[in-house]
Amino acid sequence: MLKSRTFLKKTRAGGVMKIVREHYLRDDIGCGASGCAACGGAHEGTVLEPQPLDRVSSVCPQPHYLLPDTNVLLHQIDVLEDPAIRNVIVLQTVLQEVRNRSAPVYKRIRDVTNNQEKHFYTFTNEHHRETYVEQLQGETSNDRNDRAIRVAAKWYNEHLKKMSAENQLRVIFITNDRKNKEKAIEEGIAAFTCEEYVKSLTAHPELIDRLACLSEEGNEIESGKIIFSEHLPLSKLQQGIKSGTYLQGTFRASRENYLEATVWVHGDTEDNKEIILQGLKNLNRAIHEDIVAVELLPKNQWVAPSSVVLLDEGQNEDDMEKEEERERILKTAVSEKMLKPTGRVVGIIRRNWRPYCGMLSKSDIKESRRHLFTPAEKRIPRIRIETRQASTLEGQRIIVAIDGWPRNSRYPNGHFVKNLGEVGDKETETEVLLLEHDVPHQPFSQAVLSLLPKMPWCITEKDMKNREDLRHLCVCSVDPPGCTDIDDALHCRELENGNLEVGVHIADVSYFIRPGNALDQESARRGTTVYLCEKRIDMVPELLSSNLCSLRANADRLAFSCIWEMNHNAEILKTRFTKSVINSKASLTYAEAQMRIDSAAMNDSITTSLRGLNKLAKILKKRRIENGALTLSSPEVRFHMDSETHDPIDLQTKELRETNSMVEEFMLLANISVAKKIHEEFSEHALLRKHPAPPPSNYEILVKAGKSKNLEIKTDTAKALADSLDRADSPTFPYLNTLLRILATRCMMQAVYFCSGMDTDFHHYGLASPIYTHFTSPIRRYADIIVHRLLAVAVGADCTYPELTDKHKLADLCKNLNFRHKMAQYAQRASVSFHTQLFFKSKGIVSEEAYILFVRKNAIVVLIPKYGLEGTVFFEEKDKPKPRLTYDDEIPSLKIEDTVFHIFDKVKVKIMLDSSNLQHQKIRMSLVEPQIPGISVPTDTSNMDISEPERKKKKLQK
Repeated sequence: MLKSRTFLKKTRAGGVMKIVREHYLRDDIGCGASGCAACGGAHEGTVLEPQPLDRVSSVCPQPHYLLPDTNVLLHQIDVLEDPAIRNVIVLQTVLQEVRNRSAPVYKRIRDVTNNQEKHFYTFTNEHHRETYVEQLQGETSNDRNDRAIRVAAKWYNEHLKKMSAENQLRVIFITNDRKNKEKAIEEGIAAFTCEEYVKSLTAHPELIDRLACLSEEGNEIESGKIIFSEHLPLSKLQQGIKSGTYLQGTFRASRENYLEATVWVHGDTEDNKEIILQGLKNLNRAIHEDIVAVELLPKNQWVAPSSVVLLDEGQNEDDMEKEEERERILKTAVSEKMLKPTGRVVGIIRRNWRPYCGMLSKSDIKESRRHLFTPAEKRIPRIRIETRQASTLEGQRIIVAIDGWPRNSRYPNGHFVKNLGEVGDKETETEVLLLEHDVPHQPFSQAVLSLLPKMPWCITEKDMKNREDLRHLCVCSVDPPGCTDIDDALHCRELENGNLEVGVHIADVSYFIRPGNALDQESARRGTTVYLCEKRIDMVPELLSSNLCSLRANADRLAFSCIWEMNHNAEILKTRFTKSVINSKASLTYAEAQMRIDSAAMNDSITTSLRGLNKLAKILKKRRIENGALTLSSPEVRFHMDSETHDPIDLQTKELRETNSMVEEFMLLANISVAKKIHEEFSEHALLRKHPAPPPSNYEILVKAGKSKNLEIKTDTAKALADSLDRADSPTFPYLNTLLRILATRCMMQAVYFCSGMDTDFHHYGLASPIYTHFTSPIRRYADIIVHRLLAVAVGADCTYPELTDKHKLADLCKNLNFRHKMAQYAQRASVSFHTQLFFKSKGIVSEEAYILFVRKNAIVVLIPKYGLEGTVFFEEKDKPKPRLTYDDEIPSLKIEDTVFHIFDKVKVKIMLDSSNLQHQKIRMSLVEPQIPGISVPTDTSNMDISEPERKKKKLQK
């Protein structure tokens, strides 16, 4: 049956266009109930169980299916995902509304419907002849959708009666909309609110904790004093932004001070780019990363950024007088120059809430069900939740979701989602850092895994089309020990004309991952492989990353090769790119490759190839540095793990060999060669990588640090900086140059991916290269897969597709890749930090030599070369007399009593694990030498352990 709808649409040119939409109605859409004779197996995919007996409900004892409306799906997704909830009918009407209103919830509901154990069935009621409803005249689309849901629920109940006479199977309609529920009951449909139904499941009391706490509008102000001003509606905010009364921006909460935040204003205006907000009422219930509308305050109310550290740790959750007193502390007298544009939040344009990890702060009131949850992320306010499991959840890492923030509440309301495990447990803490850094780490879905090649896999005749057979070449790979995802391999051989042929062979991942399929979409979403201290979160499934794409020794593998003809002075004479088949003759570690190069006894073809590569790499590196490339430094640490417990037993900085540099030089050369080629072919849509030059102000600290050691550091150009760093050495202080390079690294900007058609500045500052991209690691970086596809089209080895030549889509992709790479970096640092804590937990207190990297007003930041560890030594502590501190920003230096500290001074510090805050355990450092009375600590306090909560607990037990 065919229905058609006609409507008129005004075109951009001002004309009127008639649009006719055809809507097909069918009789053959199945109800989803397994064994339904009337439908005769018309349904596909996951089906509903014929007798759902797993849920015993006191409001509906007989077997039943659930049919939720849109708001239940949107707000109670945590309940629906629980294993206890099965056999749910998801209507097409509901799914479409969810898709339009929340992409994350839509994805979650799709994942649940794909899980066969949950028995969620998607019913296409909009195309079923008996459940389709037309919108009535004067009826809103919302009311029409509510009616469509009720019609479907009624149809289901009638339809299920036909299955068998004695069958008592029913459909229960779940809605939190009072009017819709009343109408459903009038029409003879069993209807309950989500809370009524969940509370009726007496066998699953834990489900109550997962209910989203939703206050009906208008009822939230029944009790309690109004704290916050009302948020303006979106229509008023948009008008205000258009007229310039309000500014739109991203709300960034402060880590150090819960009463302060900044709003980064969207748009190109240089004035008021950053607006300060101070005080609870001006923050007005905005949460970190929300998109907000702010109103600028008059100039006489502007404030300066506060230097006070304020953490929200009070137990009395609604003591507003105390908050007002704290706000007064912030308003210290400052010069007019320090004042910044200041504003207040008038409304929320878009919430960017996510589930938060953290710990429960159990209420002091006995038997209380209301408790505060403290997120691990210090920029998120504490959240009030109701739970009956407080005693069980104490000392556990849990996930909580925010439901709303009423005007009369000091904190937002939320609900418990999941218990991750005990705080401090390795698996739990790894899960927390992955969730907090938004690293996609769920197992690959069945849809993704179904696209992998069937094993055993081998290269066929068809695969050899447009490919060169390079299996005869003496190719080998050089990687860190234990590496299984081998992206790259190299070869070097002498040609008959006396020149050298050098090849970089990169795994041909784009052969296995075809554009637009589920595997491609998942790889693009993940963006990068994330390497934690003892775990790897793969971007692609393991069959590809560690097997079929990995260029293992003595295995035929598909590759994309970049081959140069060079003279002995490493000058490129010819470059060619080809898809190929290679067979690596050896998979070596950097140490093994170095040993071969250095051993006079070894002269086989692999070793000869390595020596040729190493010789050329040295020339390439020298030339690169002469052109102004920077050689920077950062202390990278390596943990040695206990083979059984997997706890870190040793911690040391990574040793870099000549072979590390050898591989790096050829990877850089391949990336530059490929960047030039794809930009020649696709000037508007090449995916490139740039590294912006830092603004001069970034270098101030480096210049001052050099000056304090009588060294001149020039920063006009990358070449000037590189030369200054090369000259900056001291015979009496050999580590000085490394420290300067570490400091120079901190001055740098972040390198980013971009689309060539959307930018004009391509320069890579750190490499001193006019153009650069990423081609050499497609197993672990999605950017490289796109670059492979562009290069394949450029050399005629593959065909193009629309998204590849759409610069706007490419720019969006780059945005996601930059975000994923940044988050992966933060997650890696958090993993190193956690394992460092584990190491010092077992090692106890140690004293080590350190160098000062920065001096602050009340602290010094030091680097311990032995461990590559950085930390802060504070000189002002709670409940201790304050020392005499004099800070000089110009030198920079810090005078404590009569001792002066400069950058790069050598000190001795004591390192220990501070466990006084279970949620935020940290490495604490204290000064040992030079000795300052009342400040320095003795070295022999080996039995000291800062674990305040433990001591308190023992006292309570007594």
